[in-house]
Amino acid sequence: MGRVNSKVATLIDQLLNSYEQVGGINHLDGSNLPSKSAIALITRDLLRLLFPGFFDEHPVHHAKLRTFTADRMNAVRIHLEAEIAKSLEYAPTVEAKPRTLKARAQALTLEFLAELPKIRELLQTDAEAAFTGDPAALSKDEVIVSYPCIEAIAIQRMAHELYLRQIVLIPRIMTEWAHFRTGIDLHPGARIGSHFFIDHGTGTVVGETCAIGNHVKMYQGVGLVARSLSGGQQLRGKKRHPTIEDHVTIYAGATIVGGETVIGAGSTVGANVFLLHSVPPNSLVVYDGLAMRVLNKTSRAPIQPDYEI
Repeated sequence: MGRVNSKVATLIDQLLNSYEQVGGINHLDGSNLPSKSAIALITRDLLRLLFPGFFDEHPVHHAKLRTFTADRMNAVRIHLEAEIAKSLEYAPTVEAKPRTLKARAQALTLEFLAELPKIRELLQTDAEAAFTGDPAALSKDEVIVSYPCIEAIAIQRMAHELYLRQIVLIPRIMTEWAHFRTGIDLHPGARIGSHFFIDHGTGTVVGETCAIGNHVKMYQGVGLVARSLSGGQQLRGKKRHPTIEDHVTIYAGATIVGGETVIGAGSTVGANVFLLHSVPPNSLVVYDGLAMRVLNKTSRAPIQPDYEI
């Protein structure tokens, strides 16, 4: 190493001393962690495989589709396998028949890639829901190429498959990359049904143990969150976030709290509602500035006592 200015040398010594004294945020002499930049590039290529022609700088012609797909698939397979191997070295998954780390990474990568056709089927329903549910949408092409929800949901659906296989770090890196790009925070652990649409989307949060049914529509600033995190790591693995049944609409700024909270099928949750308890199917939940009201959507008759927030 070349000569270092004495003041700079002092700064280096101070930082090295910090490494010794404040060790909780170091990762030294351990396994090589998955690379955030590499996973971002892999995720971009996966989006190109899911939506050929939409996330590419140049046209993708049908005559060259097999070559395009093969090249992209091989690139993803090689790079993802390397990142999964790092993940497994950091936190090995439990398996009945132990394999070498490389063989396990290969198998998990191929299992994941085999899910892409199924994910595409779900994403087709998401694009359909966005187009039919938004009168401002000019075409499905516009929805896919420009709506942030499609990108965020696509990445969550892929990350969810890795999450189910107990591959640590990578799924969260993927969804946080999507969060940074879109403003939509979808945890990879959340279970999300078909025809899912988040209109606008900025500030929307869906927690790890959420269960979301089919044909659910949400707007910006919606939070599906845990009641309390004061229990810390003792809450790991427990149902902490709400269940949203089929054909539910949740308007902007609504917050729904708690693992035991269920929003019944066909319900509508109004803007700025703060909901701490379940509501039955076909409910209309509104906040009038003074109190929360739970009504029957058809008759508008109260079905639960009003409560102030």
